[in-house]
Amino acid sequence: MLIAGGGSAGHVQPALAVADAIMAAEPTATVICLGTERGLETTLVPDRGYRLELIPEVKFTRQANLDVLRIPGRLRRTVKAARAVIKSENIDVVVGFGGYVALPAYLAARRRVPVVVHEANARAGIANKIGARFATVVAAAVPDTGLAGARVVGNPVRRSLRELDRPALRAQAREYFGLDPDAPTLVVVGGSLGAVKFNQIFASVADRLAAAGVGVLHVHGKGKPVDLPPAPPGRPPYVAVPYVDRMDLAYAAGDLMVARSGAMTVAEIGAVRVPVVYVPLAFGNGEQRLNALPQVQSGAARLIDEEALTGEAVLDTIVPLVKDPQALTAMSEAAAGSETAHADEVLARIALAAARRRRG
Repeated sequence: MLIAGGGSAGHVQPALAVADAIMAAEPTATVICLGTERGLETTLVPDRGYRLELIPEVKFTRQANLDVLRIPGRLRRTVKAARAVIKSENIDVVVGFGGYVALPAYLAARRRVPVVVHEANARAGIANKIGARFATVVAAAVPDTGLAGARVVGNPVRRSLRELDRPALRAQAREYFGLDPDAPTLVVVGGSLGAVKFNQIFASVADRLAAAGVGVLHVHGKGKPVDLPPAPPGRPPYVAVPYVDRMDLAYAAGDLMVARSGAMTVAEIGAVRVPVVYVPLAFGNGEQRLNALPQVQSGAARLIDEEALTGEAVLDTIVPLVKDPQALTAMSEAAAGSETAHADEVLARIALAAARRRRG
């Protein structure tokens, strides 16, 4: 089985969730992951015990410049590299999750081995639109992604998160991160790569958050540090970290999250039922806002547009919410109806069936 999902955690984590489900269903299977040397998969995949094969990265651009002219040649080289992996490893099926790694894997597998495509977002990206044209099975997290005939299965969330007992882990989680054990606590996550806007806004009111008695765990992204004032004595700490490899503890530590609304972030938050304020990424094709809307409409989440996220908005809207236990309980209860289905197990069964058919 060749799993193609690289770049950001939003591509890697669902790929690994499906890899885990494949191995749970068929322990004799061999799972190999495909990635590039600059993606988060170089850390996340080996940490989960899977082999990683690297191919050259090809990024697509809509800008009219010389890089556009170089894309066909680069794509041919990276498809050739993916095809070499498929041939040398005797791959029976390619399972792709979109992004820069998936497209060359789809093209390399075409007319050679079955392809299973999964679209996580409310609007499909270019890689999955191309792969879906010749895929054996097309799956999607939600209806109306733009992929004709897609089977709606939800987004793959690993079992350890689906079964997470946040209240039972809260004390351990806050000790792990060095947070106040009793203070209302915000967890701020700008995606796996961080968000400069989050970093600027929350750091600008760090002292006022402390004065309000609110603790903060802020995941600011590698290479995107935050500039914090000196911590006032006797106040809940503001803990800033570049990356978290124990998201289970981050979810358990917080009373309320502030997050982007990438597809996998939304899926995980829905599965663990954390109250959340989403701030969708302002550019792109609008899929982040669409990703968040079902939870917002159910009452499990609230939404602030990026241009409305200011220091005053944090103090006037987010701080009162994190200090309101009744409102938070209502949001968590509303999230119970939006839990992600067992998409990891569904996709694992689909991939194994495709592989078995190929083997006859």
